[in-house]
Amino acid sequence: MGTRIRNGYGIRDLSLQLAAEVAKVQESGDFPLIIGGDCSILLGAVAGMDLALATGRGEALLTDWPDIESPLVPEQQAFQLGERENQDPDFAWPDINQTAISQIDVFTANTIGEKEILYKIKQMLAAQPAWRFWIHLDVDVLDQTIMPAVDSPGSPGIDPSWLKNIGAQLLNNPLCCGMTVSVFDPDLDPGGCYAELIIEILEAMFLSRN
Repeated sequence: MGTRIRNGYGIRDLSLQLAAEVAKVQESGDFPLIIGGDCSILLGAVAGMDLALATGRGEALLTDWPDIESPLVPEQQAFQLGERENQDPDFAWPDINQTAISQIDVFTANTIGEKEILYKIKQMLAAQPAWRFWIHLDVDVLDQTIMPAVDSPGSPGIDPSWLKNIGAQLLNNPLCCGMTVSVFDPDLDPGGCYAELIIEILEAMFLSRN
């Protein structure tokens, strides 16, 4: 069977291996935290397409998985925070606006504030209270003046203190079953100061867990 996705079969194999490792961690009662170079680690999949694939959009090679009813995540159970390109005339992913995926772009986020962001996220989670959820954090959601060591720096961004508190409250939810952190580029951080910032943010989030 052919595929238009570069290294598609290798990506599928990696995804299955990663899923098996995550399952082992969860079965042991520990919390899986996956750290990688780009957003592809959400599925072990294709950078820039992860949300689409997770919600069942794309080739069956990376949307249909053994013993799992497709899609991995129903679109009404997905929440995207911090998009900053959706107002550009050449925005690459306009189809997302025709889905049930909940979205708060960075401009709206900075207008409504941290408490309203949390309220909207919790409202979405409450609609399906039996569903477990996964956090995927691309650190380029921070403003490039704060976190320039990323693949796609930009402005504006989510306030770091907001990010810490939002993450902390989500991690403290017993239905949170894992987290990925991606997009940091260590080659752009020779002194390690931006890596230290990421560690500080994660520490603030995880210290809240019961």
